[in-house]
Amino acid sequence: MENIDETHREDPNKPLKPIEHDYPAHENDPGPSPEAVKEENDKGAGPAMKWAIPIILIVLFIVYWFLFKK
Repeated sequence: MENIDETHREDPNKPLKPIEHDYPAHENDPGPSPEAVKEENDKGAGPAMKWAIPIILIVLFIVYWFLFKK
């Protein structure tokens, strides 16, 4: 049983809100800002994980090889 408040569930069939250009006119229920929609995701964990995960896997494989293959 999940404890999800039904008032905060979004309808997946409902169209998305348009990008907000006049915030004061829609202050009670604004759409997303242009910066939030057009923002690139080049910073953060994604680029770091592309390098960290393979390095960690190689190190773990080497440790496994030396400890359990002898």
